[in-house]
Amino acid sequence: MKEHGVLALDAVTSQGAVYADVRVMDIRQRYLSTKNGETAQVRESESFGLGVRVIVNGAWGFAATDDLSRQGVLGAAMKAIEIAKASALVKKKDVQLAPERKIVDHWEAPCRIDPFSVPVSSCIDLMLKVDAELRKVRNITLSEVALDFHHIDQLFLSSLGSEIRQVKTQTGAGFVATSFAGNEIQRRSYPNSFGGQYQTKGYELVEELDLLGNAPRIAEEAAALHACDQCPVGEADVILGSSQLGLQIHESIGHPIELDRVLGAEANFAGMSFLTLDKLGTLKYASDIVNVVADATPAHGPGLGTFAYDDEGVAAQNTPIIKDGLFTGYLTSRETAAEIGQERSNGSMRAEGWNRIPLIRMTNVSLLPGKGRLEDLIADTDDGIYMETNRSWSIDDRRYNFQFGTEIGWEIKHGKRTRMLKNPSYGGITTEFWNSCDAICGPEEWTLWGTPNCGKGQPMQTMGTGHGASPARFRKVRVGMAYSR
Repeated sequence: MKEHGVLALDAVTSQGAVYADVRVMDIRQRYLSTKNGETAQVRESESFGLGVRVIVNGAWGFAATDDLSRQGVLGAAMKAIEIAKASALVKKKDVQLAPERKIVDHWEAPCRIDPFSVPVSSCIDLMLKVDAELRKVRNITLSEVALDFHHIDQLFLSSLGSEIRQVKTQTGAGFVATSFAGNEIQRRSYPNSFGGQYQTKGYELVEELDLLGNAPRIAEEAAALHACDQCPVGEADVILGSSQLGLQIHESIGHPIELDRVLGAEANFAGMSFLTLDKLGTLKYASDIVNVVADATPAHGPGLGTFAYDDEGVAAQNTPIIKDGLFTGYLTSRETAAEIGQERSNGSMRAEGWNRIPLIRMTNVSLLPGKGRLEDLIADTDDGIYMETNRSWSIDDRRYNFQFGTEIGWEIKHGKRTRMLKNPSYGGITTEFWNSCDAICGPEEWTLWGTPNCGKGQPMQTMGTGHGASPARFRKVRVGMAYSR
């Protein structure tokens, strides 16, 4: 890997690049799935290539190749130079980067069980057992189980003299039980919807989740939802489960704090942001008990946004985003940090692969825990609704007005869960919603969830992010509009 990277770096610096970096990446994936008692997918892929980023004449250029012959690498290097020179012809101003120091380091994420060492036959056997448990429950019409493994080996070199090798393994696992009856579809997912749980771990995550042990309960809930009452329409106190709150953080905090969106340099897929620069340090984003961080450091946990260095060679950091309810920080790059006068990037630049340019991406944007267990919070709620596991989401292109649906809910009366509710939904305005938060459960209820499918950029890049959360309560929230009839 180093030989290819050095060749590209030397080529672009000799051609006048005032700054350059090279990423050489070897990415391996194995994806397995079953459906209704049969193996659905068994696929494995590997991608190995190199991306070169340069600044020439005050403008960026980027090129990539999977042809790692000398001719292929030099061709990509010259293409990056050519693109930078062309970009310079239409630039509004010269690119300026916040200072950064030379780093030489090697980091490998903890992985107790290499998932690629587990035989495919063993994985399929487990999945079919889970599938069979789901289909034991009457009225389950579709059962789906999936395992997803990634191994990422990356070398970063820069004209600053940095040389950083990072190796990490990511694992995803989950299942869905779907019940179709009459003209209605209900489903329950475990441990989360849209793929399950993802973390920077090995196969040990699959063992920790106990897919087989949780299958009967999840299937029974899916079937039972058909006979439940509809979520009422109106205003109610709402308790959100940890995973649903993770998505709420992703959409109404994570995206709007991406500084490239704020500055108008990125608007694809998720729009721009209401968090204009005048709001930094002045906006009361949330109630006083709400504290949110963007923490990429390994100490935060095995999130999909965990690393030692970002794709600009900037060390992982813990950045306060909301402190005691006040908006205090953006996700930045070296370029955007310099643009708003900050001394250093907080290390938020990442690329999906070797053939994509780094963008500002969420790291682990997490709500810090409060106190107490979920059952204590329910006992403290006189009249409300507990909702868990995302089913649908919608938010405007400034990340301000939103509406979310969840798979299941429970009415709370006099501190107790009573009837199960189907098609629960809630909506609101971002800052009003977060300012209505009056209770957050403690660290014993806190989970660092993985979102593997966050899209951004053009061409689109799909990136994994992390969101830690404990269940929390929000007062006087609009509920029941999404699926009311």
